[in-house]
Amino acid sequence: MPTITLYSTRTCPYCVQAENLLARKGLSVSKILVDSDQAEFANMVERSGRRSVPQIFIGERHVGGFTDLLALDLSGELSQWLANAAPAQTTP
Repeated sequence: MPTITLYSTRTCPYCVQAENLLARKGLSVSKILVDSDQAEFANMVERSGRRSVPQIFIGERHVGGFTDLLALDLSGELSQWLANAAPAQTTP
């Protein structure tokens, strides 16, 4: 499975919805809280070009926010993205 990164805050309902959607698909998420870490917030903005949360990445591919994720899921494209994504790197 590819690494899924979710930039989030502690109080964002769309972040919770995105995390729940991915969990229902059996996917684990690496969550980065940007409300408590300005460096990570800057990293999120640099990677995504956006200042809102959630920002979701599958591997290095930017999904966007929750509505983008939901649209990909409803169209069936999310499954294709996941199938074509490189697996997460593991360290020995």
